[in-house]
Amino acid sequence: MQDINWNDYTLETQAIRAGHKRTHEDEHSIPIFATSSYVFGSAEEAALRFTGQKPGNIYSRFTNPTVNAFQERLALMEKGERCLAFASGMAAIMAVGMGLLKAGDHVLCSRGVFGNTILLFQNYFAKFGVQTDFVDLIDTAAWEAAIKPNTRFLFLETPSNPLIEIADIAALADIAHAHGCLLIVDNCFCTPVLQKPLTLGADIIIHSATKYIDGQGRCVGGAVVASEEIIEKSIYPYLRTGGATMSPFNAWVFLSGLETLAVRMKAHCDSAFELAQWLEQQPAVGKVHYPGLASHAQHELAKRQQSQFGGIVSFELNGGKEHAWNLIDATQMLSITANLGDVKTTITHPASTTHGRLSPEARAAAGIKDGLVRVSVGLESIVDIKNDLLRGLV
Repeated sequence: MQDINWNDYTLETQAIRAGHKRTHEDEHSIPIFATSSYVFGSAEEAALRFTGQKPGNIYSRFTNPTVNAFQERLALMEKGERCLAFASGMAAIMAVGMGLLKAGDHVLCSRGVFGNTILLFQNYFAKFGVQTDFVDLIDTAAWEAAIKPNTRFLFLETPSNPLIEIADIAALADIAHAHGCLLIVDNCFCTPVLQKPLTLGADIIIHSATKYIDGQGRCVGGAVVASEEIIEKSIYPYLRTGGATMSPFNAWVFLSGLETLAVRMKAHCDSAFELAQWLEQQPAVGKVHYPGLASHAQHELAKRQQSQFGGIVSFELNGGKEHAWNLIDATQMLSITANLGDVKTTITHPASTTHGRLSPEARAAAGIKDGLVRVSVGLESIVDIKNDLLRGLV
């Protein structure tokens, strides 16, 4: 295959074509390189590869052609210089922390992040002398006020999980950079199809490839996208040593997922918007959290920052936890699971699942009420999704 500058192509084409280095077998589909190691032509060549003086594969813990293809493709789609793939989204966050932080550093994190992310900073990085403070995602003044001289980075998800709040990425990037900090954005809910944080000023993007990138709930994986300097100096050395490696098979699955990501995200967004509008009309629903609605506090920001409004809808039932559980149990088609981004619609009760390990006080601070239900809208008929929810809404 001739060399092509994939930066000249649109995201949809990059998602299907980029990253594939066709072998001498002339395959049309990207192969899975199921190998742990590689053969060198001589002892000298082995030495040169291990020291980085000669490019080439060394060991699949940190160099594998299938994983490389996934990394190259996702970096292009995010308009980043380089991507590294990991065994999970949490492994990707761990790698960023281990690569960038040292004892005595300080981190600012939004309250509205995945529960395990909070626990990672609060329970584990704290063991090594890293302090973390949590702030309101949408309060830019609170972010700036909480920055300390030893703050290393600001970490956030936007849209947030599970309240779908929207942070002003450009404003937070300006604040972070003015204080010599990095801005890290988890782009899992939007993917590069809907939002490109690096173009808005963010320094690092985190992905759980397990979600929309896969799209069918088959594999677990994660990724970090950043500048060549950040990856090479801080993140890659940790991957090479720590071994939180994405498997070639999972990379191959994620490559296939990227091929249909753009069309899937459009369909997810269209159905989620219709569902959110419908839920607002239901008497049993007290509030709907979806940035596509004019009632959403960050609706105008979402219009500027995202190309569409996403596939996740959360809503609060007037009957609290009992009604939420009854609604979930009454569904017949929807999958009761905490995963999201699947072609199959999933439903969960965040207060007792994804955020169940947080204290009641922490959940309250994050605005996660007992009556809150989160739906990741899949690609089934929206009529069937509504009818399934209707069983428990009455």
